[in-house]
Amino acid sequence: MQETLNPSALSDKLAAPFNAILCRHRASLMPMLGGSETAARAALSNDEAVRKVAVFCYPLLPGIVRLAIKEHTFIGFVMNNREKLLVRLTGNMAPADHA
Repeated sequence: MQETLNPSALSDKLAAPFNAILCRHRASLMPMLGGSETAARAALSNDEAVRKVAVFCYPLLPGIVRLAIKEHTFIGFVMNNREKLLVRLTGNMAPADHA
């Protein structure tokens, strides 16, 4: 039933727990993507690297979320939101905007 969620509803349900995982496990995730912002940007264009991050993150989701959202659905969410993944993982590394 949850498998038919539209992308917006899925994003609403997964954004907070996914962001918490990214912040909490940045040190483990960044090496999977090459360690630097430049390497991470390149790795996120590689479907296999993004899938690896998603598979790593899925068991870290709260149990109730894992009951509602199956792993293949979560992997699809991560694949479709890879730019948000990059922003979250490199947020502390990115220089501040100067206008």
